[in-house]
Amino acid sequence: MIQVQVEKISFYPPSKGYAILLKEMVGERFLPVIVGSFEAQSIALALEDVQMPRPMTHDLFCNILEDLSVEVSEVVISGLMEGTFYSKINLTSQIGTTDIDARPSDAIALALRVGAPIYATEAVMEEASVQEVVEQPVSPVSAVSSDESRSESNPPEEYLKRLHEQLDRAVSDENYERAAVLRDKIREIQTEASKQ
Repeated sequence: MIQVQVEKISFYPPSKGYAILLKEMVGERFLPVIVGSFEAQSIALALEDVQMPRPMTHDLFCNILEDLSVEVSEVVISGLMEGTFYSKINLTSQIGTTDIDARPSDAIALALRVGAPIYATEAVMEEASVQEVVEQPVSPVSAVSSDESRSESNPPEEYLKRLHEQLDRAVSDENYERAAVLRDKIREIQTEASKQ
């Protein structure tokens, strides 16, 4: 497994959400994970160590785990199917360990709050990582607090290139259902980008 860390949060116009860029600790690859604005805000608050007057959802979950003497050992982004990332939260308690299925956004927000390491499998990095980030870094706080209607540059060309490569592979493997999903995703991104 590859240990990663949150490098930055950027507004991502095609999804009207945010891209959480995870950078491998040893290496130059980035893993972009698209999340909603509420999840991005929660991750940004954890990155900046901002204490809210009342516990937010991820804070509440951390408090429950602490009161039950359950530790978050690690978070693993374990799979990618049809453009959707899958992750597991590894929990350790007096009765043993268990893996809980979770959205990557929730798993990352939780890991940042408790200081747990974040990993991605090599298969996920191989399929979805990019070598360089086209966009300029954006502060997590400004990324979340900024107006979502602002326009930015087109989606990273590297991401579209990766989708095209996956589409070619799906056609070569005669996996036409996956090819159709990828084709529609590419069209959706290009259509949204052309509206900016």
